[in-house]
Amino acid sequence: MARSSSRHAAPGPTGLRRTAPHAVPMGRPRDRRIDAEVVDAVLAALRKGGYRAVTIDGIARRVGRARSSVYRRWPSKRHLIAYAVVSELGEDPAADTGSTRSDLEAAVGTLRRAFAGPLGAALPGLVADMAQDPTLAAIIRAQVLAPRRRSMREALERAQRRGEARGDLDVEAVLDMLTAPFYFRTLFGHAPVSRSVMRSIVDYVLWLVAPRAG
Repeated sequence: MARSSSRHAAPGPTGLRRTAPHAVPMGRPRDRRIDAEVVDAVLAALRKGGYRAVTIDGIARRVGRARSSVYRRWPSKRHLIAYAVVSELGEDPAADTGSTRSDLEAAVGTLRRAFAGPLGAALPGLVADMAQDPTLAAIIRAQVLAPRRRSMREALERAQRRGEARGDLDVEAVLDMLTAPFYFRTLFGHAPVSRSVMRSIVDYVLWLVAPRAG
């Protein structure tokens, strides 16, 4: 199975890669500085007022750009929010390092770092808004969660081919076990998400998936 790589295809307004013909206007290359400013503005608005606080007009004013220039990149605020989240998390967190442990630590490391920043503060409101807005939830699942899970699924499949993981795994359940502690602790705030916690989670998952003698 071929693995995706965010290093070779930058996120675009209607998806994670700029493959749609209208993603970038002809003759006008994307300005990464503007994209970064927009992401910061979206995360700040989410943190302050949740989904309702994010508007195309408000983001355009905050970054000092024309409303039309924002719409050219993102056709709706739902796409804008998804872009901001995937920009923080990345879409290919478990790139092939040749080591299952390194692949999984890299994957959950993106969660630990992102949730320690503005996205962590915005996460509770975003999750609540997803519960009320099925379209937003569908976009987040398709553009953020699905590519990340695919990347981590491929890491486990590589481990199976190397004989480092059992072939009878419920891979989807393993992916939930690997990532859920980071979302849970960020949402409820009952315990920190430290580097040592991250390594312990990976240790448990590696123990769980390891081939059993006999």
